[in-house]
Amino acid sequence: MNATSFDGDPNATTGPDGAPNATGSDLAAPAAAPAPGRIVLLTTSHRVAPGLLSWPAWQALRGADQVLCADGTHPQLPYLREAGITVDETAPDAQELVDACAGGRTVVVVATGEGEPRLTDGLARLAGSGRIQMPDLELLPASYDLPGARLLDLVQVMDRIRLECPWSSQQTHKGLAKYGIEEAYELVEAIEEGDRDELREELGDVLLQVVFHARIAEEGGPEDEDAPFSIDDVAGGIVTKLIHRHPHVFGDETATTPEEVKEHWLRTKAEEKRRTSVTEGIPLGQPGLALAAKLASRVRTAGLDVELPRGEGVGYELLAMATRAEAEGVDPEAALRAAARAYRDAIRATERPAEG
Repeated sequence: MNATSFDGDPNATTGPDGAPNATGSDLAAPAAAPAPGRIVLLTTSHRVAPGLLSWPAWQALRGADQVLCADGTHPQLPYLREAGITVDETAPDAQELVDACAGGRTVVVVATGEGEPRLTDGLARLAGSGRIQMPDLELLPASYDLPGARLLDLVQVMDRIRLECPWSSQQTHKGLAKYGIEEAYELVEAIEEGDRDELREELGDVLLQVVFHARIAEEGGPEDEDAPFSIDDVAGGIVTKLIHRHPHVFGDETATTPEEVKEHWLRTKAEEKRRTSVTEGIPLGQPGLALAAKLASRVRTAGLDVELPRGEGVGYELLAMATRAEAEGVDPEAALRAAARAYRDAIRATERPAEG
């Protein structure tokens, strides 16, 4: 009889020869498989000050058995080490990383700016092969971009272009002035055409002009009378202005209608500028219809009774039409552009050869 079979008491712990029987629990329990471990891919934003990591990120770093980073110049490394985190500067491949997790170990990979595509692609191939038991994989964002964070990228790109581009490095405020006008007109055209893709692009082109001029001004050249300022000064100035001109938002005043908002705006603007004439601050270089409408708007808002100058010629006729349009709430420039576009379409239709 086989020594492992039973011929008597099924609860007996020894066989007929006195050797211990294998119990049911012994037969049912296979050898425990080693735990596969855990890989944490820690991503950070270069647009956030180094060291400002989320609490889950710090927990993962402190609880890890090993922390790896392929980039020895990663901006987070000095702060991690200052916090007592040991970071190994190494770039394992996917198999090496999986092996490092054997026995249930947790390995945190501090991702480089490119996001470790070589490593993640390798892990995906291993997982897809079905040949090995993969560790748990976790993507853990350690810091996040705030709204407007990409503006920091624009500033950095502009800094480099200004230093390294033969054309951009020679530009001045005066040399760029014409582009500001062109880009503003192209933005207006995108708005009037209702093209969302063009609108986004043209807004970027206008924004580029702002950043470009601010970068030039930061150098404090002759055009700036040795009084440099930066894009932060530009942004800080408009923030201060907006807060001051919106007391109904940031202060104790109230405004429930657009008219009341405009009243607040004009009053605070007048206090800031301390102008002696309503015509101050109106750029005379703008298109004629827009200039006439702006003057009429200032007169109407100030409650002045100013008679239109009389004269011969189309200029005075256009002035009268522009003031009338403004009084009726019509932008004469926009109205003329719309009519001009209709005229353009009519020209194109006439130019087409007759069909058939």
